[in-house]
Amino acid sequence: MSCADRAHHGRALGAAFAITALAWLPLAGCGGMADDLFPSGEDRSPKGLCGTEGPTVCQVAPDFTLSDQAGNPVTLSAALQGKRGAVLYFTMWCDDCISHLGMLHADVMPAFPDVAYLGLDYVSGAAPAVDSMVQSMGWNGAGFTFLADVGQRWTSYFHAGMAVVVIDADRVVRYNGFCALERLQPVLEALPAVAAREVP
Repeated sequence: MSCADRAHHGRALGAAFAITALAWLPLAGCGGMADDLFPSGEDRSPKGLCGTEGPTVCQVAPDFTLSDQAGNPVTLSAALQGKRGAVLYFTMWCDDCISHLGMLHADVMPAFPDVAYLGLDYVSGAAPAVDSMVQSMGWNGAGFTFLADVGQRWTSYFHAGMAVVVIDADRVVRYNGFCALERLQPVLEALPAVAAREVP
């Protein structure tokens, strides 16, 4: 077989392999689910037992502690004090993250001022690096409490990279998913008022 014949044969085998792989890929998807490459928008996150501790809707979030950008410890319970709930946005400072933060700042915060807004930075590292990123991206003083999720512990716990988790004043998870105004607004509107939680 000549060099030209071998090259042609190699290209033909490569093309056949690529076509076979592409034909098989939608069947396998990520994790073996047939429609992973064509998401339907349906919530397929694992469900937990309501009232138990966990990251999914109707479960109770643990009272975690993270350092803010100044290095001060912030607990979830402290952030929730006097608030109807908290919006946790898990950011890696990509273009989509900045867009999501912008939407939360412009459209959500003014409509729901009695909610805490926590930005969990899961890529920068410790507090000084988070502070540097917040400053350089121009988000200092924007109403978010930015926290250092060192080791991505809580991002992994909530399965929430570039996502939003809404937690009510009793630490019950009300939403865990994509950052979209049309999804967040009804969840935040349904949070009980602070006055309804006060003990006489």
